[in-house]
Amino acid sequence: MTIKTQLFFWLTCIGMLALFVFLFNDVLAPFVIGIAVAYLLNPLVISLERLGLTRTLATLLILAIFVLLVFGMLLLVVPPLYRELAQLAASLPEYFQTLGERLQPYLNSVEAEVDRANLDQSIQDAVQNNLSNAFTFSSSVLGSLLSGGRALVGFLSLLFITPLVAFFMMREWASITAAVDDLIPRHNHDKIKELLGRIDGKIAGFIRGQLLVALSLGLLYALALSIAGLEYGILVGLLSGLLSIIPLFGSILGLVTSVVLAWLQSSDLLFVAIVAFIFVVGQLLEGNVISPKLLGGSVGLHPLWILFSIMAGASLFGIVGMMISVPVAATVGVLLQFAIERYQDSPYYKAGDDKE
Repeated sequence: MTIKTQLFFWLTCIGMLALFVFLFNDVLAPFVIGIAVAYLLNPLVISLERLGLTRTLATLLILAIFVLLVFGMLLLVVPPLYRELAQLAASLPEYFQTLGERLQPYLNSVEAEVDRANLDQSIQDAVQNNLSNAFTFSSSVLGSLLSGGRALVGFLSLLFITPLVAFFMMREWASITAAVDDLIPRHNHDKIKELLGRIDGKIAGFIRGQLLVALSLGLLYALALSIAGLEYGILVGLLSGLLSIIPLFGSILGLVTSVVLAWLQSSDLLFVAIVAFIFVVGQLLEGNVISPKLLGGSVGLHPLWILFSIMAGASLFGIVGMMISVPVAATVGVLLQFAIERYQDSPYYKAGDDKE
């Protein structure tokens, strides 16, 4: 089989997979999450198997503990988050008024060029109209989502289908991997298995480590912002940590949001600086302590590459694209590294050495 034929075959397979994700991305989310849960928990099931438990019993035990932990965390986190989110929504008009008062001195600098009365009135009218439109739009969107069945169907799918998918994937993991192994071309079996091992190492190391990093940062930010006295510090801190699953994104968004809230809450620049310093310290701890301990040096997925892959996945396939972006990024990274190694070992790269 020629290289051109092999390339056509694999590109066709990739294209069919992309088409499948594109056509069914609205219903794939619980299945993708279930497979991810099975992938993360499978090593624990294997450990229990080695202790003498059957595969089914080990799967049920690990999955039950995982579900209880998730619901326990939700019961602890959701009530304060909901309370602070409701308070923040109620305080938005006051924050907009404070923002206008704080920006008033800067508006005075254009007084010579624009009629101030007309400018002030225009700003007030624009703010009131935009706020009214924003609240009307938000309430209509929320009402349509709640009144329609799509949100309910999505929630029920995550609630019931995801654990079922995780259970069957964990129980049948050995047979699934054996079936995949049988599909690998025999003449390249060892090389492909080596590449799959590299991909698995990068995905497992990043996801398991990044989840722990995000949880650690969320607790750190929430505790530090609350101690500093920032209103809605728990909400901002936990969401910043959660979004830190996407490298750089969570901390940057949390920093900007916290600084703006601190500036609106108090005109004291020292307080604003303290809030900003919390995120600086958090980033230093993440880069020098948390990530090296939890991720190690063997993950090899650059934050910018992960950020690009998540944005590209979201643009192409929505939520499902974001979910599969990290495995795809790890796969592409390993394949590019392999291609570079083959190129450096080829006559195209070593042509100059032959002449010497």
